[in-house]
Amino acid sequence: MNYSDYLILFGSLVLVTVVLLGLNRFFPHTTRLPQNDVAGFIFAVVGVIYAVLLAFVVIAVWENTDAAKATTFREADALAGVYWMSRQMPLPMGAHLEDDTLKYAHAVMDDEWGLMRHHQSDPHATQLMYDMRDTTMGFQPSNAREQVLYDHAVTGVEQLASERRSRLNEIEDLVPPLLWIALILGAVLTVGFSFLFGLSNTWAHLAMVLTLTVLVSISLIAVKEMDYPFSGVNEVKPTSFEVFLSRLPPERTA
Repeated sequence: MNYSDYLILFGSLVLVTVVLLGLNRFFPHTTRLPQNDVAGFIFAVVGVIYAVLLAFVVIAVWENTDAAKATTFREADALAGVYWMSRQMPLPMGAHLEDDTLKYAHAVMDDEWGLMRHHQSDPHATQLMYDMRDTTMGFQPSNAREQVLYDHAVTGVEQLASERRSRLNEIEDLVPPLLWIALILGAVLTVGFSFLFGLSNTWAHLAMVLTLTVLVSISLIAVKEMDYPFSGVNEVKPTSFEVFLSRLPPERTA
């Protein structure tokens, strides 16, 4: 949790405390006690509906993070495939393609990953992707062995481009503004209905309401932190590209 998350949590607790104590001052528990049965029934319905909505969103953002992580590993695997094909291709074209794969991995790790936290991509990495495609397509096989290398290289580059598009398609927030409005409004209604109960012990009532507030607030904070897979406490890291770069032989020269 970052500073803003703590601010949301403690701000909610302070607000709920002030509202409940003010409500008990102007509307004593004796005036609300006769409505406990009706309020309890409505509170149960509201609580179940909100719990289902919240659970659906939490599962969706969690699965989205897992999908984004899997995409990065598929992209790194495709890049590794292109790299190893380039090692078998004749010079100087093979060395040029090999160099582009390494530059692409560094561009994604060092530059694009930071930009993705702000929902942006790196034009340099995109250009390297185009260069790898042009280099591969420009290869003219002269024998059966080179034809096989060419076929595998083309397939690998196309797979790399496809996985890159998939990763860049995931640099948007999963939870739309309308759903955030529903989540926040549902939280207000769920906690707000707990104010309607009349309890003779104000501090016990406050403890119950604060417990509910903490539970709802932490759930919303968890959704906020997992809403975007490339930032937050559970952010996807460029581990797949780090693994790729850490297991390479010496680079060839033209």
